[in-house]
Amino acid sequence: MNYKKIDGLIAAPFTPFDETGELNLDIIPAYYQLLKTNRVKGAFICGSTGEGVSLTFAEKVEVLKAWRTITKEDPDFALIMFLGGTNIKECKELAKISEEVGADAISFTSPFYFKPADVVQLAKCCKEIAAVAPRTAFYYYHIPVLTGGNYSMYDLLQEIDGKIPTFSGIKYTHEDFMDFLSCMNYQNGKYNMLWGRDENMLSSLVLGCKGAVGSTYNYAAPLYHDLIQAYQQGDLDKANVLQQKSIDMIRLLGKYGGIATGKAYMKLVEMDCGEFRLPVSNMSSDSFEKFKQDVASLGFENFKSTLNVCV
Repeated sequence: MNYKKIDGLIAAPFTPFDETGELNLDIIPAYYQLLKTNRVKGAFICGSTGEGVSLTFAEKVEVLKAWRTITKEDPDFALIMFLGGTNIKECKELAKISEEVGADAISFTSPFYFKPADVVQLAKCCKEIAAVAPRTAFYYYHIPVLTGGNYSMYDLLQEIDGKIPTFSGIKYTHEDFMDFLSCMNYQNGKYNMLWGRDENMLSSLVLGCKGAVGSTYNYAAPLYHDLIQAYQQGDLDKANVLQQKSIDMIRLLGKYGGIATGKAYMKLVEMDCGEFRLPVSNMSSDSFEKFKQDVASLGFENFKSTLNVCV
């Protein structure tokens, strides 16, 4: 079974909450339009950035249906649903619903409490989940920094090749370029390898990567389009400068408390997604004012996502 490979920038959207911490799905049409206007090719929903582990099962379904309602008439926009990783039974139920509503792909990551002993066990998990959605592309989500599942993805491909008809590729959020390149070259590029480290995009381009999933593409997609264009034109000096700008931007996430800082960036592109749920800490109002000053010093206005760009 052949599935269309996903190229370009894929955003990992933040799940929007209101002031009480409940879902605020009314802003998803505007969110989708922001991504489309900035030439983002898809959305990887309910993942790390989307706080999938902090959502109830019912909330995940609501988020999925809200995104699918707005994207179903757009064949050029890929909607990838993250199923989770710890509860295999729940992942299967969500996979079935994802196929029923017409998601373009589903994704699963390593169980992170009871961890698979090896890639053989991990492949068994993938096979069981993929089997219940036989018409939907399946992607493994490799993010060992959060799951502790530090498996060789090349070994995983060897284990699943020919055994899971819908297996389409890997969202690769790790820094092992040797493993990543081996996966890209596996069976003459059979599988779609999506890079997942925004701060290392340039390195992935050198290896021939064509698609990437990341959180900063929500609010700074123009920066990465310029980076890709500079690389393609052979202007490595400019590409280097733009990648450093990305790194400087991402460093502010660490300075102001981590992943929740992404929602602060979203406020600066006029897309208020509320705050992160516990146990993640959120920025204080005083810190937000300092954050805005730091962001301004980066020249954020020159490369931020906006609904006013020309495409």
